[in-house]
Amino acid sequence: MCGAASLKYLQGYPVELQQQVRQLIADDRLGGYLAQRYPGRHDVQSDKALYGYVMALKQEHLKNAPGIDKVLYDNRLDLTHRALGLHTAISRVQGGKLKAKKEIRVASLFRDAAPVFLQMIVVHELAHLKEAEHNKAFYKLCDYMLPGYAQIEFDLRMYLTWREMSGA
Repeated sequence: MCGAASLKYLQGYPVELQQQVRQLIADDRLGGYLAQRYPGRHDVQSDKALYGYVMALKQEHLKNAPGIDKVLYDNRLDLTHRALGLHTAISRVQGGKLKAKKEIRVASLFRDAAPVFLQMIVVHELAHLKEAEHNKAFYKLCDYMLPGYAQIEFDLRMYLTWREMSGA
């Protein structure tokens, strides 16, 4: 049976759910469960394709949100920094004016993830264009852009647990 440390991505969830995941791990069924529930991998492989993907979601759900200047996969974002995606606003002085450039970076591990996991990370980062904090309004916006967001986030956390255990 696995210890609590191996469920670090699920620490905020009820003990009963954590126990169900522990049982899947003990029965060596977690990987199979995830593969069955989330088969296949997306084809958004380049930074250019990721930019197009993000902009299409933004256009569909957040037309009036601030623009995004840069979108890319980032090899430096990883689980040790507890960042799977990152949104930043970088301010620079240009010709006496202050210009803010908004960026979205997605951890490179999502190049090989199921399509809905990439969508979940992008939706999460896009929601930060409207809501800075992880509050009720933030999660309501996430669920608006991706119905079932909370379940997908939980399953993503199980996927991260499985990846770490399997050394993927």
